[in-house]
Amino acid sequence: MAKKKAPKKTAIEPVSLSQLKPMLGARRRRIRLGFGEGSGHGQTATRGQKGQRSRSGDGKLVGFEGGQTPLLRRVPKRGFTNGAFKTVYQVVSLESIERVFKNQKDVTLDALKIHGLICGGAPVKVLGDGELTRPLAIAAHAFSASAKAKIEKAGGKPTVVARER
Repeated sequence: MAKKKAPKKTAIEPVSLSQLKPMLGARRRRIRLGFGEGSGHGQTATRGQKGQRSRSGDGKLVGFEGGQTPLLRRVPKRGFTNGAFKTVYQVVSLESIERVFKNQKDVTLDALKIHGLICGGAPVKVLGDGELTRPLAIAAHAFSASAKAKIEKAGGKPTVVARER
């Protein structure tokens, strides 16, 4: 019997990302709606003949339930919430004030804004995280009890600034 020849080994070429392509038939063409009769999706552009969904500007509000009373209006409302009037503070720690204001004695709202510790017009509250080693005069809209105690212990002065409405 004759022996079969072993197949020759060929060198494997490295693959780069620029050579990768999807397999044939793996990707379908995008449907081009309203591009004439030859596209197969002309005239009504897959929207059907008539009705609300076929018209331009179709779209119902979120929560619309076909005309019946929406769930949000059917469920009884109870209790009290102050969410719309709650005061949300921007917080600044004593640690960050100590780190940023090394050569200054006065810490104002403008200085905090310039150094990037606060932004916008929301009121500022100083919290007592960290230690204060130098006397600083700090102005803010509010102070936590521990922050006030630490500022006074270091020889500084916490000043409460009136909020602009």
